[in-house]
Amino acid sequence: MTKLSVNINKIAVIRNSRGGNLPDVIGAALNIERFGSEGITVHPRPDGRHIRYDDVRELKKVLSTELNIEGNPIDSFTDLVMEVVPAQVTLVPDAANAITSNAGWNTIEHKAFLEEKVRLFKSAGIRVSVFVDPVVEMVQGAAAVGADRIELYTEAYAAGYEADREAAIAPYVAAAEEARKLDLEVNAGHDLNLDNLQYFIERIPWTAEVSIGHALISDALYLGLENTVQLYLRRAHNL
Repeated sequence: MTKLSVNINKIAVIRNSRGGNLPDVIGAALNIERFGSEGITVHPRPDGRHIRYDDVRELKKVLSTELNIEGNPIDSFTDLVMEVVPAQVTLVPDAANAITSNAGWNTIEHKAFLEEKVRLFKSAGIRVSVFVDPVVEMVQGAAAVGADRIELYTEAYAAGYEADREAAIAPYVAAAEEARKLDLEVNAGHDLNLDNLQYFIERIPWTAEVSIGHALISDALYLGLENTVQLYLRRAHNL
């Protein structure tokens, strides 16, 4: 069954816009767990514009489900991950000023760098996922650097879903099948929502985890946080 990990960055964006601690990011994460989420995802960036490094430290102390930390493994990020020791780290090649993640790794070009980081994180018992586009060669490269999982960057799937969902999902199925052949587990994330999530799971039922933040938190403004988490869980579990 596919697990749902809720990315809480957008909750931190609201808090940071006014200062103080409203909304309470840690309290929100605990509520999201209580509502059924099977993990919490955070993506701290060096400028601290949403989730901050101290948030990550506090979350590790109180969460009972899996903590997944995403980010570009620059030195400060690497140090944070090795200090906190989450269940999973997802390596994402985003620039410091990126609004959001917009591409997967070229796992061939960056093989030596990724091998070094994967080896380090795995030495601490952390599961390592590498963020990739749905390209078979990039999946093969992720296996070559020793990753445990890939996370498929699903923006293109989401963008093409309404026009032709079969064409949109096709490269993802091919990439996920290659991952399965290589004994890589498959995660997915970016622009997945209540409309397109269930079809993705139907076509790639061996997806281990989906990480969803922006759409889920946006839906919660209208539907309520508890109800929204439950709705996404039903899609993820293909119910």
